Amino acid sequence: MVRFKQHKLYIYTLVSLAVIFWGMSYIWTKMAFAYYQPITVMLIRLVISTSLMAIIFKARKLTERIDRSDYKAFVLLSLFSPFFFFIGENFGVYHVSPTVAAVIIATIPVFSPLLGYLAFREKVSPINVAGFLISFFGVLVMVMDGDMRFTAAPIGIFFLFFAVFSALVNIIFLKKLAAKYTSFTIILVQNFLGALFFLPVFLVMDFRDFIHIRPSWETVAALVALAVFGSTLAFMFYTTGVRAIGIARTAIFANLIPIVTAITSFIFLGELIDLSRVIGMFIVIAGLLMTQVSNLRRRKKQLPPNL
Repeated sequence: MVRFKQHKLYIYTLVSLAVIFWGMSYIWTKMAFAYYQPITVMLIRLVISTSLMAIIFKARKLTERIDRSDYKAFVLLSLFSPFFFFIGENFGVYHVSPTVAAVIIATIPVFSPLLGYLAFREKVSPINVAGFLISFFGVLVMVMDGDMRFTAAPIGIFFLFFAVFSALVNIIFLKKLAAKYTSFTIILVQNFLGALFFLPVFLVMDFRDFIHIRPSWETVAALVALAVFGSTLAFMFYTTGVRAIGIARTAIFANLIPIVTAITSFIFLGELIDLSRVIGMFIVIAGLLMTQVSNLRRRKKQLPPNL
């Protein structure tokens, strides 16, 4: 019994750390922008993460061959995420506050049932539709005032919803590949191919400025934290949680990411969050929880009896 409780605490601790790392990734990204442009930040993040994961992969003696028939799916997977997704997310964070960015990105699970219906003809329940409408209303509360004028930069909101769209398309290819390959292999290949996609863009757009920049230690630390914690350890910890306690239970933890971002944004960046943003954030989270309630009930029967 003691061993079981220790195992359960260990899993919940890992998932909580993943949520904290992802919540803080928006802060680290904003800090990195003090010296570097978004393309540079994305490339450095992926290069460091890929190198670290390759070392871990070799140290653990993990070997998994990729079938030639899956090359195209991996390329398309990596094109939408991390390439398109990071472009949308990072340019979004560049133009709006980390808290607004985190809340909009958090709506991905709300749109997922709609994608399931359009791509796989999966049934959409009334609670999914209600959760979508509530979350979308919450986003409007956060980014618009009473006169329906944007309080956040529209271009930033556009980029963030482009990131949401990219993540949803990514799910289509991920669903196929996840049945054949481990999460570790998929993430490693995604990061590697993503870095290759960003490299020519970086050479054309940012390289000349990059070689003349002398960043502060804070910026270097933020980039390393993004790669090590945001792009590597967070995914590994979250995947461990999914395998141990199921997708639905783990996803409930992920709903806390915007709250982590709001708190750490206030502490490290001095971002003041007004009442409308607080209300909007909790409305979005309420909608997210609604869309996951039915999944949680359905998956409870599939969980191990001790979890």
